[in-house]
Amino acid sequence: MCLRGKRGYLIAGCLGIAMLCAVVVVKTREAGGGMPIWGNTGRSTADRERGQEGNDGGGGGQAQNAGNVGVQGEDTGGMDSQDGDGTAYREDMSIKKVALTFDDGPHPRYTEQLLEGLRKRNVRVTFFVLGQSAEMYPDLIQEMAQDGHLIGNHTYSHIQLTRRNGQLFAEELQKTDAVIYEITGQHTEFVRPPYGAWDKRYEESLNMIQVLWNVDPLDWCCSDAGTVVSRVLEKTNENSIILLHDVYASSVEAALAIIDELSARGYEFVTVDEIILD
Repeated sequence: MCLRGKRGYLIAGCLGIAMLCAVVVVKTREAGGGMPIWGNTGRSTADRERGQEGNDGGGGGQAQNAGNVGVQGEDTGGMDSQDGDGTAYREDMSIKKVALTFDDGPHPRYTEQLLEGLRKRNVRVTFFVLGQSAEMYPDLIQEMAQDGHLIGNHTYSHIQLTRRNGQLFAEELQKTDAVIYEITGQHTEFVRPPYGAWDKRYEESLNMIQVLWNVDPLDWCCSDAGTVVSRVLEKTNENSIILLHDVYASSVEAALAIIDELSARGYEFVTVDEIILD
């Protein structure tokens, strides 16, 4: 066949294909659809429309995402829950632990207020008590033990360890331990040395573990509870050990507010042994 004839067949074929494409487009538009999709783009038109509806509805998109998480959770052992409107969500299984500790008590008024607040919130803390105060208010020590709080040793008279008074310091720890044992039937395993002054040799000789802190709002010199709360919230992280004192009204007020706010942020309050020994 001559070149001119081949060219004619080629032109005719191209015209036929073009007419076929035009007919498909017209039929699709008449049926109310969009342009035909050639090939698999990964998401169907219906998927995109559902996503757009969620975005247009503001919170609807979040509900859709929560539902998707719920479906995945069924494959991982039923870790999901549903709220009242049927929206599924995944529970956060990671628990952030934090320990509240209180020094220098017990105080006949403020410690009692703190214990009542802790009881209402079902929260356990650690009390580092002075032996002389424990002797004066044994009922408060019994309340601490009955409520499941950890009772630690803070010496008998708040003595600070120095190079010259090591023997007296050890005697005060032993005397306080004897006072607590007489009231509760339990020895004190954890000690908070006043002002943080400590010698590791006592850990073996007295069988006690030193506990310091990493969040100190200086509540002993600040009578404004709001300021104490702000300082603690700013510095607290997972496994923080917070230092407070249950001998000031503002400190007790701040402590209960701290518990409410950190609980809302997903923190769980534990005694210091759960942080130090875990």
